[in-house]
Amino acid sequence: MKIAITGGTGFVGSELTKLLLQKGHDVYILSRSKQGTEHGITYVQWLSENAHPEKQLEGIDAFVNLAGESINNGRWTEVQKQKIYDSRMQTTDELLRILKALAVKPKVLVNASAIGIYPASTSTRYTEKSKEVGTDFLARTVRDWELKAKSAEELQIRVAYGRFGIILGKSEGALPLMALPYKLFVGGPIGTGDNWMSWVHVKDVASALLFAIEQPINGPFNITAPHAKKMNDFGKTLATVLKRPHYFPVPSFALKFALGEKSQLVIEGQHVIPQVLLDEGYTFHFPNLESALRAIYK
Repeated sequence: MKIAITGGTGFVGSELTKLLLQKGHDVYILSRSKQGTEHGITYVQWLSENAHPEKQLEGIDAFVNLAGESINNGRWTEVQKQKIYDSRMQTTDELLRILKALAVKPKVLVNASAIGIYPASTSTRYTEKSKEVGTDFLARTVRDWELKAKSAEELQIRVAYGRFGIILGKSEGALPLMALPYKLFVGGPIGTGDNWMSWVHVKDVASALLFAIEQPINGPFNITAPHAKKMNDFGKTLATVLKRPHYFPVPSFALKFALGEKSQLVIEGQHVIPQVLLDEGYTFHFPNLESALRAIYK
């Protein structure tokens, strides 16, 4: 298949690109700066003056939209929050314009999303059928992003939204920051330690995105491992893998002071089940946390 990716050089995009190339697919990455072909990847310029990416994208079978300002960059000031929101809306608007311009439409658009759409809870288990939607900044951003991507259905394109959990990888994502205190021998539970962490290995994120291209998945699908962990249990497992102690608690007020509103990413959490992937027969590479962490730190 010919598969186009926005955000293809990021944390998830790089892993997805590697997988697609291994599977023999043709990969087109939409880029602000690069053009031409390199290492089997065709770079298509977009979001820059005189760029007409639709001319190079005729015959594309699938789009994966991962573009957007990282939620991990800096404190969530009002300016940064607006940047996070606008980057997702504007790039998706441009993607929709490209899709409308194509004479032959791709079969599917798989759009990034996040489990942050669900309200924080220590007792509720969320699946894709859950109707509850949070009211905080992240939930509103995710909701609006999904709604905008959904408009591609008007072009007779199947649309699926991959709601990412906390993605684990060695050098990017949340894990390096979470592991640092343990490496310094000062790791421990964050806040009460009772909040849920719905995690997923980055390899499963890439595989689940390809799975959604190949299978008839519509609408939201949660990309989380099937076994979420309480934050305290996550910390204990991480400490075991790193052979470090799990003694020193980090109080919630300290994180709120250090990170501001962004502290909700680790203080709060949701217990999310990837029911759609399980029902469709997806097999996780890393269904259990300890095996995922050992693979990362081997």
